[in-house]
Amino acid sequence: MKKIQKYLIALILAGILVHCTDKKPIADEPDKKDRNMFGLYMPRGLTKTTEGLTPGYVLFRPANSSSTYLVNREGKVVHDWKGNYEVNSFYLNDDGSLTLLSVDPDFPVFGGGGNAGRLQKIGWDGKIQWDFEYANEEHHAHHDMAVLPNGNILAIAWEAKTEEEVLQAGRKPEFTPKAGLWPDKIVEIKPQGKSGGKILWEWHIWDHLIQDYDETKDNYGDVAAHPELLDFNKDGEIPPLISHDSMAVLHKLKRAWRNQTVENRGADVYHLNAINYNPELDQIVFSSPNLDEIFIIDHSTTTEEAAGHTGGKMGQGGDFLYRWGNPKNYNLGDSTNQKLFGQHDVRWIEKGLPGAGHLTVFNNEIPMGPDSLEYSAVYELELPTDNKGNYLKNKDGQFGPEEPVWKYIAPDTLSFYGSFISGAQRMQNGNTFINEGPKGRFFEVTPEGEIVWEYLNPYRGTIHHSDGEPVSPMPMAYWQFRSNFIPADHPGLQGKKLEPLDPQPEEFKLPPKPKKEGA
Repeated sequence: MKKIQKYLIALILAGILVHCTDKKPIADEPDKKDRNMFGLYMPRGLTKTTEGLTPGYVLFRPANSSSTYLVNREGKVVHDWKGNYEVNSFYLNDDGSLTLLSVDPDFPVFGGGGNAGRLQKIGWDGKIQWDFEYANEEHHAHHDMAVLPNGNILAIAWEAKTEEEVLQAGRKPEFTPKAGLWPDKIVEIKPQGKSGGKILWEWHIWDHLIQDYDETKDNYGDVAAHPELLDFNKDGEIPPLISHDSMAVLHKLKRAWRNQTVENRGADVYHLNAINYNPELDQIVFSSPNLDEIFIIDHSTTTEEAAGHTGGKMGQGGDFLYRWGNPKNYNLGDSTNQKLFGQHDVRWIEKGLPGAGHLTVFNNEIPMGPDSLEYSAVYELELPTDNKGNYLKNKDGQFGPEEPVWKYIAPDTLSFYGSFISGAQRMQNGNTFINEGPKGRFFEVTPEGEIVWEYLNPYRGTIHHSDGEPVSPMPMAYWQFRSNFIPADHPGLQGKKLEPLDPQPEEFKLPPKPKKEGA
């Protein structure tokens, strides 16, 4: 029930497109758990800098905007890729173009946080070079993607499964919405022409399920004996039923996802929110905040092998090679063993950087105790392997490590807190670049935890709702799902004009802060 409560809170307060247009700003209501998580009325722009910083830039997309900005170490915008849609994630290519996961304006059926549906490539000059729609009644790209060295793209996508299919696969009826479920898949897309895309490889969670609920249904087996498979009845709760009239009111108030219905609430069962690729291993890591786990799979398989349990370099087909964060999901632990809580932005540390081969992940909602405040942390994980590259488990059958090899937590613990979105990235000098997403705060910390640079996004775009109504800035005025530190020697920046734009983009100013009664 706790996860459902958090889902409802996120739906109302912290969804990527959830806003209230005619009510008092929610973030101004008394709430001891807020801690100004959204950074309202805080100083914006460059707030801290030091000598000897690694030359580079920050790439980010202002909230509610179709532009993507490149900001230098002095906090000045030096380039703007102007797109035509709102953007979720974005990556700089070696030719100076951006690959974008954008929000399709008319996608059907699917609706939830991180919806997107359109993959694009925009040149340094702002011209759209490729525009591919991956959104129909059967599937929908969402949240994040990874650009492979050959230019192909790994995209996370929902796929629709009916109630009948879900029940036959062994899902408990009380865990099954009337509309069925949207389990995730990963597809490799080869761009073709101006708007085409060829699917070269696929992997489906649906092919790697196990359940111990009903022996007459598919996927029946011993969950604890098969951590390489996903228990289909974990994270089973769905939101309480509401009436159609109540749903209509939520849509009118812009407090429901597009395409959300009474029947499909809870269909986004795993909500994968990050994907990253390791070219040396030919492996993929992805994150499920609903399961509080990260997973690694083998990309060296064929699509046929990825649907099974053998094949590929590691010989395990599309089964999980590794998982970490919540071993009770495979019945080999309890709440005391849980390490991740609604995490985001898992990444491998790239070759040549300090900690290369390790993973970084933003751990969003770490509880301090029952009914207490949560805090956030960034973890660096060194994954235990044998000499053949197999990921090792401890004596209790749980995947290691027991603890991160490094982590960042605020000195007072509580002041660094983003309950959703957010991320982190290792830098060339061994420092770590962190995106505290709800606040739109980017900062660099040393291995000792000292903050040496800090910048708070001061920008916001003017995209409207599909019905033409303006999007309220409250409470998510400056939020950032994803941002990336771009070193100055990145191939995509070579030979490019990187002087501050003149004039600079207009900064967004919140309306005056309401005065408290009696003040």
